[in-house]
Amino acid sequence: MEKLIRFTASDLAKITNHRSGEVKFGEKMITIPKEQQISAFLEECESQFVLFGIPEDIGIRANYGRPGANSAWESAIQSIANIQHNRFCKGSQIIVLGALDATQEMKAIENLDFNITEDRKKMYDLVSIIDKDVSHIIATIVKAGKTPIVIGGGHNNAYGNIKGTALGKGKPINAINFDAHSDFRILEGRHSGNGFSYAYEEGFLKKYFIFGLHHSYTSKSVLDKLKTIKDRVLYNTYDCMKIKKTKNFSMEMQLALDFIKNDFYGLEIDLDSIPNIPCSAMTLSGFSVEELRQFIYFFGNHSNAAYLHICEGAPSLDNDKNNHLVGKLIGYLVTDFIKAKTETYIV
Repeated sequence: MEKLIRFTASDLAKITNHRSGEVKFGEKMITIPKEQQISAFLEECESQFVLFGIPEDIGIRANYGRPGANSAWESAIQSIANIQHNRFCKGSQIIVLGALDATQEMKAIENLDFNITEDRKKMYDLVSIIDKDVSHIIATIVKAGKTPIVIGGGHNNAYGNIKGTALGKGKPINAINFDAHSDFRILEGRHSGNGFSYAYEEGFLKKYFIFGLHHSYTSKSVLDKLKTIKDRVLYNTYDCMKIKKTKNFSMEMQLALDFIKNDFYGLEIDLDSIPNIPCSAMTLSGFSVEELRQFIYFFGNHSNAAYLHICEGAPSLDNDKNNHLVGKLIGYLVTDFIKAKTETYIV
């Protein structure tokens, strides 16, 4: 855990806007004292959910994307700290673990150019280092019987989430990805476009469902590959659900759940699925925020939902007046997942 920057009670106090007559999440969320051993604390604490941030965008850069996802954790935790603690959702259900210390890796890419092959290979190596750290932290959380909620970074971190959860559970897991892209590209070196394909090839990912692929941004080679492994990897498309209207959103959610629900599964959310959200691959056409929230509640409301990962959001790419909005959106998604997990499960 040497690559973890623990979040402290003092850190929470600084970002919580105290107001008379109100109780905020920041006043109730739990932090782990410095003198406490993390795994022991997690095992003993009654709170179920563990917030963990990944402030990096190296995998995105290595995949020709726009940087900025390293800013999501800071924005999100500030918004989450100021959510109202009430009977609908309680801050005391959350342990704020902290964030990955990726400062060395982020510094190492400052003078790298992804258009240069050798520089891109260096980025791949840095992503692999982050993979190991994320996997270790997620495995520690899961072994303690807790549910990780992972915020920030590129979608390269799906690999660490899947591997860490599989190690923590002692067997491969499934995943569902709400995404305009498959992130199932070739194994050319680690980046944000192949987290799932690496996890699949290495045996950590058993079944995978891609929800809402965009026709225009999925290559023929990926489609051909998916066709050969449809017993373990399925997908539907945004175009069929929302443009052609040949498939129904609610029915597609049920079909996807039926495909993955018999084993533990991770819930992966790429914010590039939502129009006008500042992110590495910002779009003008996509699902609504309300549909995303329904999706998270639906898939979170099952006993086998093992973690939530919200990635690719980049508040630093928004204008100064609105750069808090990505964090506010993430706050909604986090509480939707917690509500789903703490209410009566679908089994």
